[in-house]
Order: sequence, then C-alpha cells, then structure tokens
Amino acid sequence: MRRSVVVTGLGAVTPLGANVSESWEALIAGKDAEGPLDLFDTAGCRCHRAAVASLPALPGMRPKALARLSRASRLAIPAVREALAMAGLLDSSGRSLTPILPFSVSTTAGGMAFGEGFLRDILAHKRARLLGPVARYLPQQQILDVQQALGFEGPSMIIANACASGANAIGHAADMISSGMADCVLTGGFEALTELVFVGFDCLQATSTDRCRPFDLKRSGLLLGEGAAFMVLETPENAQRRGVQPLCELSGYGHGTDYFHLTQPQPAGEALVAVMRQAADSAGVQPRDIGYINAHGTATPINDGAEAQAYRTFFGESLEQARISSTKAAIGHTLGAAGSVEALFAIQALLTGKLPPQLNLQEPIPEIASVLVPKNGDSRSLGHAMSVNLGFGGSNAALLFSRYEN
Repeated sequence: MRRSVVVTGLGAVTPLGANVSESWEALIAGKDAEGPLDLFDTAGCRCHRAAVASLPALPGMRPKALARLSRASRLAIPAVREALAMAGLLDSSGRSLTPILPFSVSTTAGGMAFGEGFLRDILAHKRARLLGPVARYLPQQQILDVQQALGFEGPSMIIANACASGANAIGHAADMISSGMADCVLTGGFEALTELVFVGFDCLQATSTDRCRPFDLKRSGLLLGEGAAFMVLETPENAQRRGVQPLCELSGYGHGTDYFHLTQPQPAGEALVAVMRQAADSAGVQPRDIGYINAHGTATPINDGAEAQAYRTFFGESLEQARISSTKAAIGHTLGAAGSVEALFAIQALLTGKLPPQLNLQEPIPEIASVLVPKNGDSRSLGHAMSVNLGFGGSNAALLFSRYEN
C-alpha cells in the first residue's frame, strides 16, 4: 500500500526574485528577466542575452567561506533555507531541526564554473592556487555546501537527466516516501549559468536572437536562465506530528523515454502523452480534472510542435477546459532546475488560483491557441495542476499536484 505525499515547504531563487513570493508576484505581473549576459564573455556567440539571477545575501556566513562557494551553491542555499523555514524545519538560528534529512537533487552543470576557471588559469599559465578550485570541483559539492550551511546530513542523490532532471528528482523523492523508505525528503534543483553550457547551446543554434516565444508560430529558440527551487515532501502523518499544515499533495508522477531521436521528440508527442497519463492514472485523476499545465515550452520549433500535439491527444474533447503556459519566456530555461522551478510555479497556481501568462505570444500554435493563458493572465479555482518536462535523450516527466483534503 503506497503512502500519500504532501508538500509542506517551498523555496526559490529565480531571475525574477530572491524568494518564492518575489518570483511569483513578478511572474503573475507579466514581467520577464531577459537581459544582457555579463557573467562571462559572449564574443563570437550568436546570442548575448539570458535570464540572470541576483545572488541573495547569505547572512551569518563568514567572508572566507562565502568566497569559496560556487555560484550554483549561492543559488541553492537560500532556496533550501526558505523551503525548510516554511516547513517548520529550522530553529531560531537558521539551522535544521532534524540532523538527518534525505536529499534528492537535480542539476546538469553543477559547479562547472570552477572547472572553467581552472582551465582559464592553466591556459594563461597561472599555476598558483589551483588546488582550491579543483578540490571543490566535485559533483556533490553543492549538496555538501547546503548541508554545511544549514546543519543537516543524510543520504543524498544527484539526478542529472537533462532537462527532466528537476521533475525526476522530485518524483524520486516522492517514491521514497510513498514506498516507505523515508518519512520526509528535501528535494529540488539548481542551475547556474556557465560559459560551456551557454556556448554549447549557442553552437547548436538552439538559443534565440529574438524574444523567447513559446508556442508561437514565429518561435526561433530558447532563452537560457538560472535559478534554484526546492520543496519539502513528507507523509501527511509526519506533517501532522510536527503540527504543520500541508500546502498540497503530490498526487501523481510519470516518467519515460522517447526513443525517436537523441535531441528531438516524436512529432506527435507520444512519450509525453504516456507520462502524463501515467501521472494522472497514479493519482486517479481524469485529464478533464486538470485545470492548468505548466508546459516545458522551450520555444524551439520542433519541441513546441510536439508538445502541442501531445496536449491535444491527452486532453481530447476536454482540452478547452484546461489552461497551458510556459514560464520559460519569463525566467529562461534553467535546465537541471527547470523541473523544480516550474513545479513550484504549478503549485503556486494551485494555491492561489492565478495562472502565469504566456509572454511574447503573437501568433499562437493553432492546436492549443485557445487554451494558452493570455498576457493579462487568468484566474480559476484549481483542483489539480501539472508540470511537464522533456529533455535531450528522450527524457519525459510529469508531476501532478492536487489540493490537499484533510
């Protein structure tokens, strides 16, 4: 018998704000964070813009310790702190009340900036003080930084499954709870903009030199971004023992692989349809009951077309009852963090009844034109909201969140 999973805490740092409230209010107001990219030299690139986050202050941390942190850790730590605080898991000094806390995390680049800096120094024949960056260029370093900053430890998992990583990390955490492996798990993802990743997408000509236009007939590519989002998952019984009211239930999770092509989805979006059905079936929910989907919507020509077909197939005759938008037009594609940030936005839509608008939409894809959230937004009472993600290698994932009923 599988156990229920509820969400009790949320935390985020995005290009729109330093926490959940700032990010959500800016998103609903129709703001976007696209701007010049000055974190590294983009000379020679087609694209020179991205959605860059402002690093929040980390009070109480010594300057020397702060200087050792990667940009990725600077994004992750405050987002985790906010999630733990909302869940009632921090003491008055900002340290975790539970010394052992399982951690399911997603990323793609990790602390890659350390490796880039090391390479630059080597090429410039700067051989002094190279050991420090190399010693901290570990795949688990950001997890260690978070644990040290907030005072907990425990079994930790890093999931790097392309752009579905964030959803997979949350789904894995939910599986741990529902199967009885854990009563409470911290989960989410982070991503910092790095030169290698940015230039790589630019070389693929996947980034746009125009505005990011998800689900628009004139879409020409994605906008890269950065950020972090985390949530606390636990059983309702564990939350009740701690005297914490759940925000919502993580009622369904689906994941699968599209074998059509290494970087392109099957044109009809068959794999995405399958994982959305898996998520809905695991929750005992019909497509007509799902009022909002935070779509992957990268604004790349092939991806958005396949997604649009998938939504028509999944909803069928009930399509007109749904609303769909991609928040990547506002915060960019945060890669390994995308599934976590966008899941958080789906939860916020469920809790507030406000739907993120589809920005930069001029000529919508006809298959779903009537259900894309307009620029001035939309409000409706939701019983269920879904977040979906697709990634290179055919990774597909869907998370379904539902109102929590005592």
